[in-house]
Amino acid sequence: MNATVLTMTNDMSREEWLKARRNGIGGSDAAVILGLSKWKTPFELWLEKTGQVIIQESQSEAAYFGTLLEDLVAKEFENRTGKKVRRRNAILQHAQYDFIIANVDRMIVGEKAILECKTTSAYNAKDWENDEIPEAYIIQMQHYLGVLGPEYKKGYFAVLIGGQKFLWKEIDRDDELINMIFQAEIDFWNNNVLAENPPALDGSSAAEKFLKERYKETDPTKIAQIDISYKSMIEEYQSLKEIIEQLEKKKKAIENKLKNELKDAELGHVGNYEIEWKPRVSNRVDTKLLKEKFPNIYKQVIKTSTARYFSIKTIN
Repeated sequence: MNATVLTMTNDMSREEWLKARRNGIGGSDAAVILGLSKWKTPFELWLEKTGQVIIQESQSEAAYFGTLLEDLVAKEFENRTGKKVRRRNAILQHAQYDFIIANVDRMIVGEKAILECKTTSAYNAKDWENDEIPEAYIIQMQHYLGVLGPEYKKGYFAVLIGGQKFLWKEIDRDDELINMIFQAEIDFWNNNVLAENPPALDGSSAAEKFLKERYKETDPTKIAQIDISYKSMIEEYQSLKEIIEQLEKKKKAIENKLKNELKDAELGHVGNYEIEWKPRVSNRVDTKLLKEKFPNIYKQVIKTSTARYFSIKTIN
């Protein structure tokens, strides 16, 4: 069974395209669900798919130039391989699971294969050395091949590294991996998104914000009885706090030694590192002075905010 066309992207506005993405699991979501994304957690993805946060497309220069250079990367792939590619301006839908979707970069002409165009920093060059391909991209490619159907046997990556090194790689279809990916996506969609049941909380700022907003109102008379299984988690938390404090002290000691080497210089060089210790001017309101000299103005501009403070202490 082959994929069906959900909608043509060239007929869609940016807002409509983002809405379509929210209503399904795309290739870039697959690695997140499997816990292999460096940029997003399953909990953050759940917030997006349930409409609790708006999907924000990255506005960084890296993302901007990545989009701008996609045509160049695809053209260079054609030059290097002799293969021809064409755009597929459509959001494709899995034949059986309508929430599993794909928006591929290019199709290979005369071949049941696809091309994904990537740009990356020179710092990530090691991720592409020899036969290496970043895990998240492998998952994305297999997701796309799975959506397109069993007749699509391979995919290609074309990547521009640091704006000056180009390479391309071929990857075969892996049905076992595709099945694993789809099972994880089906589970996430049915048991988390549709059921409005969040996946495990994580250390992301999104999870912190979610908890802060959901439990903003408190009951001062209430004492929660937490399951004893959390005792080991608390012990780990306390241990981590101590380790972090020790590492912070060690880090500060190194910082102070380097500052002492800089003395009154703003910049220093050692090997391929540049150390900077420059003055920065910032203007801040002295609230204590404002309150003393202009008490009436202070009362007009003061803003009261409430936040829950978290701590753990040992009791007898």
